[in-house]
Parts: sequence; structure tokens; C-alpha cells
Amino acid sequence: MNEMTPNLLEQIDKDAVPQHIAIIMDGNGRWAQKKGLQRIKGHYNGAKIIRHLTDIASEIGVKHLTLYCFSTENWRRPLEEVNFLMDLIRNYLIEQANDMVKEGVRLATIGDTEPLPEKVKTELIRVKEMTKDCSKITLNLALNYGGRDEIIHAVKGLMADVKSGKVDEEITEDLFEQYLYTNFLPDPDLLIRTSGEIRLSNFLPWQTAYTEFYFTDVNWPDFTDDEFYKAILAYQHRHRRFGGIS
Repeated sequence: MNEMTPNLLEQIDKDAVPQHIAIIMDGNGRWAQKKGLQRIKGHYNGAKIIRHLTDIASEIGVKHLTLYCFSTENWRRPLEEVNFLMDLIRNYLIEQANDMVKEGVRLATIGDTEPLPEKVKTELIRVKEMTKDCSKITLNLALNYGGRDEIIHAVKGLMADVKSGKVDEEITEDLFEQYLYTNFLPDPDLLIRTSGEIRLSNFLPWQTAYTEFYFTDVNWPDFTDDEFYKAILAYQHRHRRFGGIS
């Protein structure tokens, strides 16, 4: 933390903290390239942010933190980079599992995890089981996740249940949402994207219909406490009307 952090933290209204924050952790590769390093060095440094960010989010009262770790489109990246990312996820889980239990962090995932390497799936299952009773904050990793893929998956599941007679009621938003990967989560209150890009990149398109967006030019490995607190403060200065009148 730098000397500015306490001042920013003190400005946050602890009674109006977003309960669910989603983050597109962008800019790892660009951060590395600017420093003359391999892209994988950016991913490595970016991963180190996650533990600390989870801690400070939990401390101010955030209940759910969803991180866009690996998209359905990321398989198109060079094999070396994909393999490094898979190892990075696995190693993170191995290294952090005991501390997650100690700090009350429950692990969850969204996305189709079946195509992930067995060694990654094994750790996901193990750590989910270890942390299933933790309740201070949910760390939700979006792995092999794509918003369009999720909607198609939900439609197929709903259609199958309608055809089998399991569902015979009117199809509503509430019913449809039960078939989404995020059926155990509230919609995000705040979505943060780093690195200066201003788009969703197929991340939670259904769930972010009324989410507040915050974009910053800072690359993910440089995303400090101050940057996080700035996003929270920006959120708290907005008026959420959900289509109504303030």
C-alpha cells in the first residue's frame, strides 16, 4: 500500500459496498511486452494480485468476486501460453488452498470446465470441497467461460427440461437464470476492466444488464489497492435506477 491508500479507504461507505464485483483482468501481456519480457511473465505477475485483492475485497465487505481467468476464445492463443496458464491456475490453487480456508474464502467456478486438463480439474474439485463451508467471500473463477456459450448451454438445458415435462411453467427471467452457470450468484453490482479496453469481451452479457462499469488504463499487474478503491468510490458516486427514476 502507498500513502494514499488509507485516505481512499476511509472515503468508502462500508454500508454501500458492491456485494458482487466482476473483473476482466486485462493487460498482462502488454505489461510484460512494455518491460521487454515474455507474455507469460505478465500472467505470472498478474496472478500474484489475486490473493491480495481477495483479502482487501473481503475486508471491506464484498461477498462475491468473479474473475475472468480463461475464456472460451483463449484456446486460440499459442499452446505454450495456454499450458502456462493452466499450470498457473493449478499452482495457485495448490499454494492458496489452506489460506483460503483460514481466511473464509469459498472457491467457485463458472464455465465449462470439462475441457480443462485433468490436473487442473482435480485441484478445482479438491479446493472446492475444502472451502465449501467458507462464507466470508466467494472467489469465483471464470474458466473456459464465454457469455454466448453460457446462454446456449442454458437454452439447451431449459429445452430439455421442457421436453421431458420437468418444466411446465411460463418461461421467465427468473426461471431462465436457474440454467445459467451463475445461478448461485447475484448479478454483479460493479464490473472492472483494466488495460484501457472498453468492451465486455463475451463476459457475463446477461448478468451485467444493470451492472455499473469501471474502466481503467492500468494494466492488471499494476492494479493496486488504490486502483481498486477508486473503482469502489466511483461506483458509490453513481445512482442505480434499474430503469426507474432516482
